[in-house]
Amino acid sequence: MSDIEIRDDRAGGRLEAIAGDEVVGHIEYFVLDAPARALVPVHTIVEPEHEGKGIAGSLARELYGIAAREGIVVAPLCPYVVKWAARHPEEAPAADRKLLGAATEWLETHPGRF
Repeated sequence: MSDIEIRDDRAGGRLEAIAGDEVVGHIEYFVLDAPARALVPVHTIVEPEHEGKGIAGSLARELYGIAAREGIVVAPLCPYVVKWAARHPEEAPAADRKLLGAATEWLETHPGRF
């Protein structure tokens, strides 16, 4: 895994895992502004030939790290990130239900985004 670089493409809404010049996995997310600022992961994708190497977990860990450094929370809608957070509560504080509801509502009102 040491040859994987993780890059945040905030404008594109993607946290990317890069090996050499190839994107081998990514988390698609958006930034929610209200009722509080949050990163909202929607999908985690790892290219089939790179599965089982810990890439998805590294992406989830980095997303929570970014949120912590920015003083905001993660409101996960992505099933993988939800499971990862449940296994790592010390790194992934639970999001408020109201925030998760707002994230779900945002996603429903932007159907073409993901």
